[in-house]
Amino acid sequence: MSEQDLILGAAAGAVLLALCAMFWLVDQRRRNEAQAEALRRRISELEAGAEAAQASVEAFDSALLAVEDGHASLTSGQESLTACAAALGLAPTADPQAVVSALMRADPDHARRLRALFERGEACAFEVQGPGGAVAVEGRAAGALAWLRLSAVVGQDAGLPTAPRFAAFLDARATPAWIAAADGSPVWVNAACLAATGAATLDEAAAKGLSFDKGAESLASEAANLGSRRQSLRWTTLEGRRRALQVTAQPLEGGGVGVWTDDVTETEELREALRRHVEAHDETLNHIADAVAIFGEGKRLIFHNTAFAELWGLEPAWLAERPSHGEVLDRLRQRRRLPETADYGKWKAGELDRYEDTSSGPDDLWSLPDGRTLKVGRQPHPMGGVVLLFSDITGELRLKAQYNAQIQVQQATLDKLNDAVAVFGSDGRLRLHNEAFELFWNVSGDQLERAHDFEGVVELCVRRLHDMNFWRELKGRVADPDPQARAPISGEVKTSDSRIVVYQSRPLPDGATLIAFADVTDARKLESALADRSAALAEAERLKRDFVGNVSYELRTPLTTIIGYSELLERSGENLSERGRAHAAAVRTAATQLARSIDDVLDMAQIDADEMALDLADVNVAELVGDTAERWAKEAEAAQVSIKVEHPGDIGLLRGDARRLAQTLDHLVESAVRQTPPGGTVTLAARRTLGEVQLQVTDTGRGIPFHVQAHIFDRFVGRERGGPGLGLALVKALVELHGGWVALESEPGAGATFTCHLPEAAQGAAGHPELKF
Repeated sequence: MSEQDLILGAAAGAVLLALCAMFWLVDQRRRNEAQAEALRRRISELEAGAEAAQASVEAFDSALLAVEDGHASLTSGQESLTACAAALGLAPTADPQAVVSALMRADPDHARRLRALFERGEACAFEVQGPGGAVAVEGRAAGALAWLRLSAVVGQDAGLPTAPRFAAFLDARATPAWIAAADGSPVWVNAACLAATGAATLDEAAAKGLSFDKGAESLASEAANLGSRRQSLRWTTLEGRRRALQVTAQPLEGGGVGVWTDDVTETEELREALRRHVEAHDETLNHIADAVAIFGEGKRLIFHNTAFAELWGLEPAWLAERPSHGEVLDRLRQRRRLPETADYGKWKAGELDRYEDTSSGPDDLWSLPDGRTLKVGRQPHPMGGVVLLFSDITGELRLKAQYNAQIQVQQATLDKLNDAVAVFGSDGRLRLHNEAFELFWNVSGDQLERAHDFEGVVELCVRRLHDMNFWRELKGRVADPDPQARAPISGEVKTSDSRIVVYQSRPLPDGATLIAFADVTDARKLESALADRSAALAEAERLKRDFVGNVSYELRTPLTTIIGYSELLERSGENLSERGRAHAAAVRTAATQLARSIDDVLDMAQIDADEMALDLADVNVAELVGDTAERWAKEAEAAQVSIKVEHPGDIGLLRGDARRLAQTLDHLVESAVRQTPPGGTVTLAARRTLGEVQLQVTDTGRGIPFHVQAHIFDRFVGRERGGPGLGLALVKALVELHGGWVALESEPGAGATFTCHLPEAAQGAAGHPELKF
């Protein structure tokens, strides 16, 4: 290759190299221009952002400080920094570092929070109160810098907390509070709300579908839609207890709904207790007899009990419409159930004017046209209005009149008593006394009225009865509250004028004590005289018994001899003439009759002395009647009288004294045979009825006059029937000894029937009370 070629080649290479360098330079220029343009746009954007940030900071009146290595510098908000310096009491030209130092000096807690921000990057928010106002401080860390935003709080906003402080305030509430969206779902909740849902965070609650109360969320949605506050009472469970919460939803400016709750459990429980109390009060009023009506402040009926409607005869449906007081009075007047008055309008106005009274007036008495009397009481109601009480005292007045009349009758009755009577109450005061009490103790009624109590009465009476022990014991019966001490007592005392006084005390049902005194001086003298007379009569009775016994003994001995010799003469045969034997038989009959009469007298004397005893045994009634008929068969045949015996075959036994029962029948049959004319009949009958045996003797004689029948069983009345007149009296006495009784049925000219009613089992000791057990 030639040198020329080399030169051309080198030139061409140089040209190419130059071209390449030029193209590279052009490309680099274009790149640099594009990069510069991009940087210019970035710078413009940063400048616009800085201006926007500066404008935003200044728009919200806040100063932004950057703190690095403890040195603070102002980033934006010079005017706000000046305002904060003035609020903290610094010069308007104070630099940022001086402001930060003032913040740290304001409160040790603020200094601790700022150091934690500068050294460890812990966010903080607080408010500093300075001489010229308050400064709100918010601190955040970003990289190596700590940023502080300072806002001066002056004017109307001086008392407003910052958002973090307000959030902390809501978090401290013991009841749930939250901010909800328009659909009611919570967007922020406090700690109490999270605790109620059982979630740690709001996101966790949303993820699990947990909710504090669906009804509260619906209320928040309703408040958002209506744009007005809504309230509702919700019952829910908090911390294991059922609580009542007042939920309030308030739409917020800028959107959302603030929801908070207040625990009103105690209030609701008190309201429920009050409701139950009012119901119980109303129920109680409905069960009382007095009529009650309550009129409110508007003078309309707000309550009435059942007795009110019944007392006035008003319809419950009409009363349920709550008529006014005036309407009630008008209706009652139309039905003539109010007191008659000449000027009803004035009377009505006076009743309605009582709403102005603040004190309870005296009760009124209303006399209604139907004769009833009502006591009307009025009381101001604590909640306003008037309470009216109507009591029907018609019966009370009637009872009071009856009581007063009874007291007057009682006093008049006591005044008619001869005994001195005084009634003392449980408090020892004299309640009642009669005129005899005044005369007995020689005191006047005025003196007793002034005495008042038991002690005063004793002072008036002690001059007649000096025994103070007696008065003390009597006072214990009057004033001692122990029921045993008030037991009835009685006794005798002697007064200073030698009178014998009987006293007695009796407790009365109402706690009072009745004390009575009686002068028994004359009675004791009479008793002594009667005792002497009784002793004399007892002695005379004893002498009579002894005389009867001696006489009967003396008479029996010769009678026995007479009867014996007369029977011997009757059996002498032909040695004695017929006439002589008749005389002997007459002597024997008379002696026998006399012996029987003596026995009757002795028996009556023994019965009178209560010394006769029955020898009880089982007596065959059929044999008793048959033997009696056989004993009197001969006498009846001689008198041409027939004797009949009637009794059932199973008449059975009778518990009694066979000898005394036979003696009873003998007297009755003897009397019947003597009173029956020839050709007549005497019937002995026996029959058993309910619990008794009846022994009956019937004759067909002349009967007994009516005026004699009432006294036929008296002594010495039946002489005309033969004997001394003791036979029927002895019959009555013997039957009564057996516990029975005797009955007589007779008509003049139609005979007589004597019936002995004997119990099946006689009382053996009837004649000897001392033998009874």
